[in-house]
Amino acid sequence: MRTAHRFAADPASPRLWRRQVGDRVELWTEPVGELPAVYGERWTEFDGHPLRTFEPARSKLAAGIHGGWSGPLPRAGERWLYLGAASGTTASHVADLVGPGGDVFAVERSLRPFARLDRLAARWRNLGPVLGDARTPDAYADLVPPVDGIYADIAQPDQVAIVRRNVELLARAAGAAVLIALKTPSMGRERTAPRHRERAEVELAEFVDLAPAVRLDPFQRAHYLVGGTWSPGGGGRAAPVIRPRPGTRRGPRRP
Repeated sequence: MRTAHRFAADPASPRLWRRQVGDRVELWTEPVGELPAVYGERWTEFDGHPLRTFEPARSKLAAGIHGGWSGPLPRAGERWLYLGAASGTTASHVADLVGPGGDVFAVERSLRPFARLDRLAARWRNLGPVLGDARTPDAYADLVPPVDGIYADIAQPDQVAIVRRNVELLARAAGAAVLIALKTPSMGRERTAPRHRERAEVELAEFVDLAPAVRLDPFQRAHYLVGGTWSPGGGGRAAPVIRPRPGTRRGPRRP
């Protein structure tokens, strides 16, 4: 472990920590669960806080934060809906960020990753697996109370429309956070990745006040982190997309 004084909590989400190591920044979260590691991430302790690495090569949310995302993030005590949770790699970190006083409802439709997600939730007690399809939120609405934020990582051509249905049905109030790991390869070949991102932002601006999008290169090619805060009456366009910094390297259940 390198010098511990280089750890610093992030003001935007105090359970997110950063550490400067040479010319790069590492991301860490305070785990709600316990060892063993979820996907081989490193664990350590700083000033009484257990921490585990939040790897941008394994998580699109981490890649977006690493690349300069300035929009909303999960915060302690909040309730989040996660669409497309798979086996729970990033969902476990979102659960870390909301902490033991918050909850994450993680929707996954495929049985095999859902089984792994369900096993993970036995250790991450604020992570609630929901077997369901993000395209039909009415089917799981009775299982999910109003949420403070929605994060989506879904490989569908109509990703924005799917998120909008979930936001309008399940967001607690105006100002709720809306984050999408935009997968442009799933949106068709008739447009380039930047054109898909532009079109997605036009659709998002109908109901979201947008933060600047972040490209997820080199960790996820042709992917972006997009979103902002829910504005039911119509949002607004954001500043130009944030591009990767030069030199960036790859690097609930209650008891």
